[in-house]
Amino acid sequence: MKKTKVAVGVIVALGVIWTGASWFTGKQLESHRDEMLQNANAQINAYAPKSRLTLSYQDYQRGVFSSHTKLVIQASSQTEDNPLLKPGQSIVLNETIDHGPFPFAQLKRGNLIPGMASVHTELENTDAVKKLFELTNGKSLVNADTRVGYSGATDTDLTLLPVDYSNAQTGDRLATNGGTLNISADSKGDKVSLHGDFSSIAVTSKNQLEQPVLFTLNGLKLGGDTHLSPEGVRVGDQTIALDKLEASINGQEGLTLEKMDGKSSFDNKDGKIGGQIDYQVDKISLQKQPFGEAKLAMKFAQFDAQAVKTFSDTYNAQMQDLLNQPGLIDDPIRYQASVQTILRNNLPLLLKGAPTVSIAPLSWKNEKGESTFNLNVGFSDPASVNGEPQNLGAAVDRVLKTLDGKLTINMPMATEVMRHVGLAEGYQGDDAQKLADQQVKGLAAMGQMFRLTQQQDDNITTSLQYANGQVTMNGDKMSLEQFLSRYMLGAPTSEGMPE
Repeated sequence: MKKTKVAVGVIVALGVIWTGASWFTGKQLESHRDEMLQNANAQINAYAPKSRLTLSYQDYQRGVFSSHTKLVIQASSQTEDNPLLKPGQSIVLNETIDHGPFPFAQLKRGNLIPGMASVHTELENTDAVKKLFELTNGKSLVNADTRVGYSGATDTDLTLLPVDYSNAQTGDRLATNGGTLNISADSKGDKVSLHGDFSSIAVTSKNQLEQPVLFTLNGLKLGGDTHLSPEGVRVGDQTIALDKLEASINGQEGLTLEKMDGKSSFDNKDGKIGGQIDYQVDKISLQKQPFGEAKLAMKFAQFDAQAVKTFSDTYNAQMQDLLNQPGLIDDPIRYQASVQTILRNNLPLLLKGAPTVSIAPLSWKNEKGESTFNLNVGFSDPASVNGEPQNLGAAVDRVLKTLDGKLTINMPMATEVMRHVGLAEGYQGDDAQKLADQQVKGLAAMGQMFRLTQQQDDNITTSLQYANGQVTMNGDKMSLEQFLSRYMLGAPTSEGMPE
């Protein structure tokens, strides 16, 4: 009897403690609500200053074990259109907040780690997002469950519902089996990890000839563990994996990529950013013809972190201003010219500190052989050079310190590629083989005739080096002006020939 009374007393005590802790947590959440809003709006202004969006809370109702509120996203200006929202429109997130230390929502998921709160979020059907609800028969397209730790760190599980949308007038269609996305972040949003899984996505649209074009992605997985450098540049590791990508036109199979993997890893040391990007595709097919496999490895070093941050901020702001210009979407030529101008004007920022970039290698391989391209580029810091350049070499040296590139085309590999091109174009087996042999041998002969390439055994090769205004092309040294005269600006002249 006494043991029973003790057990009941313990349960009652635990209930009182839990109730008191939950009430206190709810009170703490309410008292920090304005602070969290200010931080969120500050982040929006920092990362998207031109978005003209603002966050606010409405209808906050605090209970003992849970609270309810609405997070409202609106345009800060109610008199002009926003890229996302029109005046008077809003995106509303309905939130149910289970209080800690052991939020009920987390207990139901088997998570026994104490936390400040667990937040379940769903979209509300407003005018701004009503089309999304049409895709899912009136359900919220996205559901989110977020665990908030006492440190302020968050762990969010996003679930995207399956969608099958089609537009009979335009022929557009979007179909997906849905997917999941997990995002974890520390209290400052400094360290962020991301993991996503999407089993199937299919998009259909029409090209300029009014033919249906279908893109299908299967087995898409995303991953990342990143953090902000002291300068505010996000570095770390990121991955992307794709089981299969297919593209077809008018019902005819076009390009197919299978088993694609991409990885990037960047870090920051003493204010310098460096890293590597690797991509690999295990199988490439074009119109059902096999075209081998491909891989790319790129390295970046000595990028000034503060300069990268300034370049990113300036470029994004100018691109946003460009996109806000009326009529731009109907004028692709003006858009492309404007983008090139923005890049050219901001490039000197990115070259501060004389960074380097290398490709080692870009490789294309099939059962007959492998072709590769390697490149090493060392840039100059334009800000470190005074005065006006006196010649073309001096002007180039302002941005380019060294360049070393080599292309190797394996002739059996290239012949096999061209044979499959012929088969895809309708040639029969023997005819496709003969045509491929002629094309590759003709390429080798033409390259040698114009001194663009050399032939070494079964390989067509070309190499190019540059430093201090001097170019070496396949071992032949000349000035930059002579190189341009010979290879870029027309037939060689007596002045343009090397000594």
